[in-house]
Amino acid sequence: MKIRVGFGFDVHQLVPNRELWLGGIKFEHELGLLGHSDADVLIHAICDALLGAANMRDIGYHFPDNAGEFKNIDSKILLAKTVDLIATKGYRVGNVDATVCAERPKLKARIPEMQEVLAKLMQVDVDDVSIKATTTEKLGFTGREEGISAYATVLIEKE
Repeated sequence: MKIRVGFGFDVHQLVPNRELWLGGIKFEHELGLLGHSDADVLIHAICDALLGAANMRDIGYHFPDNAGEFKNIDSKILLAKTVDLIATKGYRVGNVDATVCAERPKLKARIPEMQEVLAKLMQVDVDDVSIKATTTEKLGFTGREEGISAYATVLIEKE
C-alpha cells in the first residue's frame, strides 16, 4: 500500500448578508464568508490537502473562481468532486485532521455534525475525520472577527 500526506489552508473574509457554511453545515451567525462559492473554508482546506497529497495542484486550478459554473456552489459538491479526482489516480481518503480558527461562532457543539457530513462525502468512517476548533485569542484578522481560516492535513492511500 502506498500512502501520501497533504496539507491545505484556506481563509475567507467575514461579511454581512452572506450565509455561514463550515464543514458542510450552515451556522446561524450575523456574518458569512465571502467567496465565489459558499466559501466553506474547512472544506476548501480539505480539498487543497487532498489534491496536494495526490500531486494534482489545488482547488483553484480545478474549480476556478472566475468560472460561472462554480458561482455560489455548495462546497460539499467540490469535496465530492475532489474525492473523485484523486480516485482517478487510484487514491482514496485515509483520514483527515483539520482545525478551524474563529472567534465566533463557537463550533464545539456542531463538530460531530460536521464530521458526519464530511465522512459521508469522503466515503470514510466518522472516526477518520478529526475536526478541532480554536481561536487566536483576539489576535490578528481572525481575532478581530474579520475572517475565518482553516487548516487540514490528510492521508491518502493507494492499494
